Amino acid sequence: MATATLIAPEAYLAMSFEGTDREYVDGEIVERGMPTYLHGRIQGLLYALFWILGKQFAIFPATEIRLAIAGQKKYRIPDLSVFAGAEPCTAVPDTPPLVAVEVASPDDRLTETLKKFVEYRAWGIENIWLVDPDAKQLYAYDAAGLHPVEALRLPQYSFSITLSDLGL
Repeated sequence: MATATLIAPEAYLAMSFEGTDREYVDGEIVERGMPTYLHGRIQGLLYALFWILGKQFAIFPATEIRLAIAGQKKYRIPDLSVFAGAEPCTAVPDTPPLVAVEVASPDDRLTETLKKFVEYRAWGIENIWLVDPDAKQLYAYDAAGLHPVEALRLPQYSFSITLSDLGL
């Protein structure tokens, strides 16, 4: 059995990758699913909806940024992170966003996505969402686990996203 070579967090943060960025979990580099056109389109629409919301409120969306979710042990990259209040002032935010969204790609594994969601929740992300464009389904992850929803909601901003908002 091969032994994984562990990488220091500083080395990971200095790396760039061909194709999609990689995540970092407990010293190992973790590949992410390859997005499709539909994935990118949905990600762009989500960003645009939050950008519009940011015109009224202190909301700051960002796509595919590294988040330092467990000190220097884990760096995850949600498809969309949405910060509220103060805009992040570091290259790699180390405070939880208000929202983390994953957009499912055909080669994503649900077990890996759920593992991320557990980490996101433990770190303090309040709104954890999954958009599955192929299945035309929206999901929210909370204390009860992952469950389908009709809309992704931020009641404090009177804001919601439905499948039709995403052209699905």
